[in-house]
Order: sequence, then structure tokens, then C-alpha cells
Amino acid sequence: MDFDLTWLLWGLPIAFGLGWLASRLDLRQLRIENRLAPKAYFRGLNFLLNEQQDQAIDAFIEAVQNDPDTSELHFALGNLFRRRGEYERAVRVHEHLLSRADLSREDRHRAQHALALDFLKAGLLDRAEEALRKLEGTAYEEQSLLALLAIYERSRDWVQASDIARKLDAASPGQFAARQAHYLCEQAASAAPAAAEQLLEKAIKAAPRSPRPRIELAALRHRAGDPRAAFELLKETAAAVPTSIPLLAQPMAQAALASERREEAAQLLRTSYEATPTLDVLDALAALDTDPAVARDRYVQHLQREPSLVAASRWLAGEKLEHEQFHPDVQRALDHAVKPLTRYRCAACGFESKQHFWQCPGCQAWDSYPPRRVEEL
Repeated sequence: MDFDLTWLLWGLPIAFGLGWLASRLDLRQLRIENRLAPKAYFRGLNFLLNEQQDQAIDAFIEAVQNDPDTSELHFALGNLFRRRGEYERAVRVHEHLLSRADLSREDRHRAQHALALDFLKAGLLDRAEEALRKLEGTAYEEQSLLALLAIYERSRDWVQASDIARKLDAASPGQFAARQAHYLCEQAASAAPAAAEQLLEKAIKAAPRSPRPRIELAALRHRAGDPRAAFELLKETAAAVPTSIPLLAQPMAQAALASERREEAAQLLRTSYEATPTLDVLDALAALDTDPAVARDRYVQHLQREPSLVAASRWLAGEKLEHEQFHPDVQRALDHAVKPLTRYRCAACGFESKQHFWQCPGCQAWDSYPPRRVEEL
């Protein structure tokens, strides 16, 4: 059978023509899409980049009105409202997204997370908790658990906080054992003595290197009339966490005096002081000395090692001056001057306080207070 070249001659121009027509259709579609693209969206981005949030919001609202099915515009608009503190409008935007049946599963989870943040920023903790609970098993689960933990800490719901901390400890690379120990200690603070002891022992098991549960259990046993057990527990704490000795020095001195173990405590505190001289250990050693003159000499020796206005004030308090009638006034002025130096300072936010806190009252950070006074930092 002979091949007819006529078909080939006709086929080439037809194929070329079809290809040209297809390219023209693609260009036409591209032009149509460009015309349909919301110009207000790009204006909004430009305003946002120039930190003109009011104009950006107006532009995004116009874009959403022109194209209500664009979820990204809704997310951008909701985030802008939240950043400006207009939480009610942000909630409406994200609730509208969640009401859409055509929203993808990923965008639905994203909208749920954004709605939870709206409630959280607005201070509606109960509604934020409800919204965060719905994110379990999603890509936002870890973020939602951290937000729930902040809610329960803020409301001082330590039982719920412990439950969330256990989940985070199992699911995330971070360590939450020390946080769980703190929550148990907080529960023990308001519990009956027997229940408090059980909670504190549980906290020690949860975080063996956390000094707080041991120190508080020792205080509990001392109050219960067993200073010997308190002293033994503080000795264990000093061995397990040497950096905590300034915090437990005074309780140890009190327990040693009550259980007639003065020399044993003095030896332990002297060893710690020689390695790291601190004011709290120095005060505890002075409290253990039977001779007041020896105790005052300790402050002089400390001044030879460390220039300390606090130590100078405490030494001067027991000395006789040439013009003794002026001593009370001088001492009062010194005590006033050293007050700021005896405070503790949060390493996270700089908040200062007279007492050591396990959770900073300023920034709510845990274990952010070094066990040293401001003068020693």
C-alpha cells in the first residue's frame, strides 16, 4: 500500500495552527487571571511592609469583599486585627473561616489555632481553653499544649498544669520534669501535712535534681518537730545540688541547732564557703558560732576576700565606735543602703525581690532567680 504524502502536507499546517491557538488561549487565560487578581491585596501588602497597618486593613477588607473565597486574605486580615488589639473583629474573621464548608482540613486547623490565639490575647481564658482542646491530634497540638500550660499556670490550676506538662514531656523534645515538680510543690503548699509530704516526695521522684521539693520537705519535717530528719534531707540536697547551698544554708543552720549537729553543719558550710563565698552561707556560719566575736570576725575575713557593703554593715552592727552616740544613725543609713544589694534578681526580666522566688512574679519564668544576692552577681 502506497503512503499518500498529501495527508502529511495537510497535517503539518493543521498541527501548527492548533498549537498556536492553544498558546493564545493560555495567554488569554493568564490575562483574565491577572485582571481578576485583587489589586487591593497587593496594596495591602505594600502598606503592611511600610508598617501602615490602618491602610493595610482597609485594603485587605476591600480584597476580601471582592474575593470572599480567598482564605489567605482572611488569615492576613485576622492576624492584623489581633496585632492591633481588635480581638472581636479577629474572632469574627476566624469564625467565618471555620464556618466555610469548602475549607481544607489544614486551613481549618490553622483557623482553629488562630481563633484560640484571639481568645487568649483577649483574656477569654475559658473560650481559649475550649478552642485549644480541639487541636489535639493536629499539627498545632504542641503549640496548643504550651498555650494551655500558660493558661493553667495563670489561673493556678496546678492539677491541670501537671497533666499538660506530662503530655508535653512525652510528646516534645523539651524537658518538663522540673516544671512538674514545681506544680506538685504548689499543690503541697495548700495541702494538709500528710498529703503535702506525699506530694513533695512525688516531686522529688519526678525531678531528683530540683532543690525546691527537698527544701520544702525539710521545712515541713522541721515544723512537724523532726529537725534531725530535716537536717539529713538538707545534707542530701547539698550533695545532690551544690549550687542550691546558699538557699538551704539558713534552714540547715536552724535544723542543726535544733538537732545538736552544729559542728557537722559548720563543716559542710565551711567547705561550701571556701569553694564559693556567698553571703547566705556566711550568715549561716555566723549563726552557728557560739562566740559573737568569732562571728563578727567572719565578716572581716569576708571583706578581705570580697569587697562587700553588706558584710561591712553586719560587722559594724556589733562594734563599738568612738562616737557611739552616732552609731544608730550610721547603722540605719548603712542598712538602708544595703537593702537593694540583698535582693534577688530574675535573670530573665530583671525583676528584683526581697525573697527568692521559684517562679518570677514579673515574667512568670521558672527557676530564673540565681541563688545569689544582687551584690554577688
